[in-house]
Amino acid sequence: MIIDSLENASKYAPLNPLFKRAFAYLESPAAMALENDRAEIDGDRLYAIPSRKPGKKKSEAKLEIHRRYIDIHYIVKGIDTMGWKPAHRCGSILSAYKEEDDAATFNDEPACWCPVPAGSFAIFFPEDAHAPMVSDGEIHKVILKVAV
Repeated sequence: MIIDSLENASKYAPLNPLFKRAFAYLESPAAMALENDRAEIDGDRLYAIPSRKPGKKKSEAKLEIHRRYIDIHYIVKGIDTMGWKPAHRCGSILSAYKEEDDAATFNDEPACWCPVPAGSFAIFFPEDAHAPMVSDGEIHKVILKVAV
């Protein structure tokens, strides 16, 4: 897991061949204007999903993992307090991995909670179980799905 501000995004470009394009998209007006639909940046290899929802309580948040995609959660407005735990330490399966959803969920408690404020992002790799969308208010964010 990585948490940082968008102004430092270029430091992470070498970690994945698609990260440079992903961060360039987040710096574009198109990312901030994204309302309801998925925006394809590079087909299924790189795309963006907008999210504008009320936050939930920590007790309602479930850890999730993805195998085929790296998630980049960019917070546009609000603070998203995200739970994290190493995926290999998750054992209480809520929903087994489904290839079509590229997701599994767990009942485990996160090892830590990290507040991610507006203008910042969190990167979750396949080895990072994460529980996003925890807040007392509304969270507006853009989630980039980056092929592994």
